[in-house]
Amino acid sequence: MDFVYKFPVVKGIQASRDYYIAMVPLKMLSRLFPSDDEYVLPEYRAQRKLNETRIPIISKYILGNRNSYVFSALAASIDGNFQFRPADGIPDVGVLEVALDAKFLINDGQHRKSAILEALQEDPSLSDETIPIVFFADKGLERSQQIFTDLNKNAVKTSNSISELYDSRDQMAVITRDVVRKIDFLNTYTDKEKDILGKFSSSLFTLNTFYTANKLIVGRSIDAGIGDFLYVFWNNVSLHMLQWQELEHKEITKVDLRENYIATQSIVIQALGRIGNYLFRHTDISLERCLVNLEKVNWNRNSRQWYLRAINQNGRIITNKKAALLISNVIKEEIGLPLTADEFAAENQLSKSLTE
Repeated sequence: MDFVYKFPVVKGIQASRDYYIAMVPLKMLSRLFPSDDEYVLPEYRAQRKLNETRIPIISKYILGNRNSYVFSALAASIDGNFQFRPADGIPDVGVLEVALDAKFLINDGQHRKSAILEALQEDPSLSDETIPIVFFADKGLERSQQIFTDLNKNAVKTSNSISELYDSRDQMAVITRDVVRKIDFLNTYTDKEKDILGKFSSSLFTLNTFYTANKLIVGRSIDAGIGDFLYVFWNNVSLHMLQWQELEHKEITKVDLRENYIATQSIVIQALGRIGNYLFRHTDISLERCLVNLEKVNWNRNSRQWYLRAINQNGRIITNKKAALLISNVIKEEIGLPLTADEFAAENQLSKSLTE
């Protein structure tokens, strides 16, 4: 090989095959992985089709977190001649020489690569920063497709709850964690890792449930004092949801609460989020005086008022946005808040459904 790329690498072994890890400057990515706009049928590709909508999101993440962004390695197969030359006395460290006419096929990380190239156009100072690339020997289309499948099929997507638990850039995630932590009942019964709770879970809520409700309450407004408002709101909810208090005082069990009441259902938390949004927008209303009336609400799942509002014909919980609206209508009536035109319309539609 007369003319070659030279990558300082560390050699490793997986499944009896050699692979090589190199730290590659970001400015080299466009040269190693030129874009190919030609349409190729899925069965003849080693990768999924690029999802163009993801690229600006990832690029914005890089540019918006210039001093703290992080990326995992790209994985690529080398289609062409290459040779590993170990350093003197260090057999697994050396230089990977790759023929200039070789092709590099991305097995994992095509969206990261494209987003990096887009970010480079806006901020050229990124060009000398590096990203690790894991190089494999190309063994044909079938092997490349298998590498892609193995890397993605066995990857475990993090739950929304744990993302919100660890995310320090998302202000609403930070506020939600803080509010849940400060309220003993919520802190005790909120699972901070899972998005879906099992039947015998020791928790009643997920962190993501409150995160979603809090976004509903305040919209895009993350001004000073938002955390204080959300704490006061959820603390008063906690104090005046009778079944929550009964559990707290060991008057009922978690099993009883789950099976006989809807008071801990995620859709009810979203309905309470709608109530919170109304109170957030109407600062003239006393939040404390209003929420004490939550004690009037009958949360028994067999109550006729929840039929087709929170419970469907098969006895299952309804989880769509309309259900959150209809449940919040009942809460509003009990705590003395007026319905909006849309809420009145939803009530009329429900009445027709019940009489048909």
